[in-house]
Amino acid sequence: MTTSDAVSTGALLLMGVITLVLMIQYLKLRDVWQMLRECKAACRWARVREVENKELRSALRAEKAHVEQLQRKLVLLQDLVSGVREGC
Repeated sequence: MTTSDAVSTGALLLMGVITLVLMIQYLKLRDVWQMLRECKAACRWARVREVENKELRSALRAEKAHVEQLQRKLVLLQDLVSGVREGC
């Protein structure tokens, strides 16, 4: 084996190692990219749920206010009915 053959073989082996390292890096980057896409989708769904929760909390507050208003009316009606009975 001549010196040029050894250099050529060494260069070929080095290119193989570089190719292997590049493939490993590609696979890692692909996993990171997939994780990033999943995170982006999860963040999007989190924002959607946050908006839905705000709407639900607002609707719940409105319902509670309505229930309180109905309870006040009920108390007034009960007082009115008891007043009418006492007057009879």
